Amino acid sequence: MFINQVSLQNYRNYDHLQLDSFAAVNLFIGQNAQGKTNLIEALFVLALSKSHRTNKDKELIAFHAEQARITCEAEKKYGKVKLELNFTSKGKRAKINGLEQRKLSEFVGTINAVMFAPEDLEIVKGSPGVRRRFLDMEIGQVQPSYLFHLQQYQKILIQRNNYLKQAWSSGSKDSTMLDIWNEQLVEHGVKIIKKRKHFIHKLQGWAETIHMGITGGKENLVLSYVPSFGTADEEDEAVLFEQFMVKLSQVKEQEYRRGATLAGPHRDDLTFHINGNEAAVFGSQGQQRTTALSLKLAEIELIREEIGEYPILLLDDVLSELDPYRQTQLIETFQGKVQTFITATGIESLNTERLKEAQIFHVHQGHVEK
Repeated sequence: MFINQVSLQNYRNYDHLQLDSFAAVNLFIGQNAQGKTNLIEALFVLALSKSHRTNKDKELIAFHAEQARITCEAEKKYGKVKLELNFTSKGKRAKINGLEQRKLSEFVGTINAVMFAPEDLEIVKGSPGVRRRFLDMEIGQVQPSYLFHLQQYQKILIQRNNYLKQAWSSGSKDSTMLDIWNEQLVEHGVKIIKKRKHFIHKLQGWAETIHMGITGGKENLVLSYVPSFGTADEEDEAVLFEQFMVKLSQVKEQEYRRGATLAGPHRDDLTFHINGNEAAVFGSQGQQRTTALSLKLAEIELIREEIGEYPILLLDDVLSELDPYRQTQLIETFQGKVQTFITATGIESLNTERLKEAQIFHVHQGHVEK
């Protein structure tokens, strides 16, 4: 997968930007708040139709404008593809080769991207919500049906929670109504759980090997799915369905009192253990960084395994955060096989000997020059 051309219009601090030529490795150099991250973000948005920095699409539109547009031309194993995303206050529209897509899920995954940024350390040591978001965005890239079930689940979850709140405040509990919500919630929830378990199992295989290599065989990394009910190794949908329904019946009275759904994939978690110890609690900062790095490198290989070609790699101000050894490990992974876009405040902090092939762009106040 190779990005040939990118165009931005009224996107963040870019009034208009047209870049028509990229190399295998591309370095965007500039001071903070000049637009480096905005450019990297735009590529990520083209892959997933949403930003890794905000849930509000209106923040992607320049202050003085009513709409924003991102386009790109990419080379894939089956040929060239042109993508376009338009953002307005009313929503977003997506096109592939000029044809508007009825559903965003049909657009997501046309190109694939792995993002590595300093905040990704939060995947290891942050809240469960950060890890669920990581799973949702990565699985959605390679399995569009996952996004459909996730969207349906989230809609039903909101409606079910509203019902629980109203029932508690009014003192009127309708068990028939709750049964209907339960069945719909569980139907989509089981699909989400099964796909997450499958994804984590495959990610584990790559992450364990990569982490062992980075640490010279000293550390064994284990990823574990932590469901809010049942066991992590159960994958039979009929069994999961029954377990989910039983759990909802067990917490029903608590849910009425709290006005919230207390079981399901929206409460699941992912943990990381190094040599048997939980990395978030007992891992040093270096171990946590290495875990995050191993995870991102594993993502690259997993996506290649799933779709038959490498994704693009987006490194947002992350190389300077790594020591020379980890920089080398990361650079050796992508060089020669993964098109990479890197942002940095200066070249001096980078292992430039290993970035000789890089094309350098200078970014200043929303303008980009070679």
